[in-house]
Amino acid sequence: MSATVDNVDSTRAPRAQLVRQRGGHVAAPVRAVALVLHGGRERSVVPVTAHQLAVLRMLPIARHLASAGATAGLGVWRLRYRYRGWNTDAHPVADVRWAVQQLRAQQHDVPVVLVGHSMGGRAAMRAADEPGVVGIVGLAPWVPPGEPHQQITGRRLLVVHGTGDRTTSAKASKALVDAVRGDALADLVSHDATPDDAAYLGEAAATFVHLRHGGHAMLRRAAVWNELTADFVLQAALGVRPDSLLAQAITAGDSVL
Repeated sequence: MSATVDNVDSTRAPRAQLVRQRGGHVAAPVRAVALVLHGGRERSVVPVTAHQLAVLRMLPIARHLASAGATAGLGVWRLRYRYRGWNTDAHPVADVRWAVQQLRAQQHDVPVVLVGHSMGGRAAMRAADEPGVVGIVGLAPWVPPGEPHQQITGRRLLVVHGTGDRTTSAKASKALVDAVRGDALADLVSHDATPDDAAYLGEAAATFVHLRHGGHAMLRRAAVWNELTADFVLQAALGVRPDSLLAQAITAGDSVL
């Protein structure tokens, strides 16, 4: 049976925390936000701390985003959830929605891209319909059977999954991207796009990259994980032209890199 908030002393319940990630350059005024979401466990009502491995694992991604996007006006924040697990009631989607609302209020309704690893990837995709979210990056996301995807339609999506991942399923990730692409195609055709245009735009809306030798921890080929993530965030949020690696992946729709 999944854990719920009933297992937690409500008088001592933790709070979600937003942490600004600073870049190495003089930052421009914030024109868009990347919200970085760590992984966790299927079930756990243990409070999240700054030193848990799932939290630390996202520091390189956040630092690279902050460095790559500072001069373009990208602000980067990391979210620490209240609880370590997904659970039934005490799950991170509510925390993600709260964080998006907080950042949008603070930053004058700028666009937001959600960047999530593992459980954070699942939470990012679940919260994709939050106002202001324009893109989602799922890094080795946890996609259980029956996971909804309709809320992603209308947003840009990049999913990167390592070929060596033994924790979450690349096959499930690919199936979700295909489902999102199918929704995008149907929406475009219903608005009188030609079949060829619809096919191209559908692929551009949802991109899947199977990363050779990549594992769940994103340690092998870390530079590629970082590059794809930062280029996608800057394109989705600020219209920055991506480097060739991401551009090729978007054009292909599905690729092995």
